Amino acid sequence: MKDVFARLGADFFSTILFIAIYLTTDNVLLATAVAIAGAIAQVIYSRIKGKELGYMTWASLGLVIVLGSATLLTHDPRFVLAKPAIGHFAIGVIMLKRGWMLRYMPSIVTQTIPEHVTFAGYAWAALCFILAAGTIGIAMTGDMKLWTFYVTVVLVGAKIAAFAIQYVAFRILVGGRLRAAAQQA
Repeated sequence: MKDVFARLGADFFSTILFIAIYLTTDNVLLATAVAIAGAIAQVIYSRIKGKELGYMTWASLGLVIVLGSATLLTHDPRFVLAKPAIGHFAIGVIMLKRGWMLRYMPSIVTQTIPEHVTFAGYAWAALCFILAAGTIGIAMTGDMKLWTFYVTVVLVGAKIAAFAIQYVAFRILVGGRLRAAAQQA
């Protein structure tokens, strides 16, 4: 589970950095510049460490640079505010790939209930699409306080709730299958 949170933290590093700087300084342009620098530094650090970078990392870097630059050039925060929505939409599309979640699951889950893991992957894709639509709606208002609340509370809360539901459901399903197998043996 620690590995999953580490991967999610890495995927959303520039957004987390942006929010932290914005909340500290109340300066969108500074937060944007730091987020761009942080995303570039993250990729450089990963390359130095010899880590393989997936296409989501490169896509995220591209979005941070393009949308962040547009924000810096126009002084319009809506560009950078849209970045999490684009990221969620892209992640949702990737999550439509059958079995994407299997690499994140413990072996007992993948060996016992792989069909449920696949269904849960599609549910996560739907959640990402819904969250992306909400993020775009909030970003279009340009209200930084509302956007910050949405990104830090709603986006995170929805994912934590979905994770908790999935965790409990998988424990029940795995336990039931293991008990059934033990009774048959």
